[in-house]
Amino acid sequence: MKNILIISASPRKNGNSDILCDKFMQGATVAGHNVEKIFLKDKNINYCTGCGLCTTNNYTACSQVDDMEELLQKLLKADVIVMATPVYFYTMNAQMKTFIDRCCSRYTKINNKEFYFIATCADSNKNNLNRTFDSLRGFTACLEGATEKGCLYATGVWEKGDVNNTDLINQAYNMGLKA
Repeated sequence: MKNILIISASPRKNGNSDILCDKFMQGATVAGHNVEKIFLKDKNINYCTGCGLCTTNNYTACSQVDDMEELLQKLLKADVIVMATPVYFYTMNAQMKTFIDRCCSRYTKINNKEFYFIATCADSNKNNLNRTFDSLRGFTACLEGATEKGCLYATGVWEKGDVNNTDLINQAYNMGLKA
């Protein structure tokens, strides 16, 4: 049994990327894993201020008091981390980027994790999602022992719920089942 943490950066509940998170969670639950989904929209996460407190405290503290400390503790306990974002202007949305930036205070301790990436976009050209996944890989490249286990290219979904009319929900479920 693995501890799986799903980070949903969708700004709308039941948006396309959030639906895919739920399908991944269903598959992982059927496989017997312990799964928790965090909906970033419901969390108070401030921007990194670049104050440097984390570097002077051996990456164990942050000057800000918000919900990020709770999320960092969950990241440290997770075996598998799923990062799901809608794509805006061919990259991750601001909620996901802010979350990643605030991992600075503990990034040296987020070690030996498996990662899955999910990105949704209106564009139907799968290749246009590569820069989004490359940006997410920029984060995991800074983590010791991070292993990318899969990417879900969810293209051609624009309106809320469009993903329900595609095979993408089965792909997300199967990713979770195999996690």
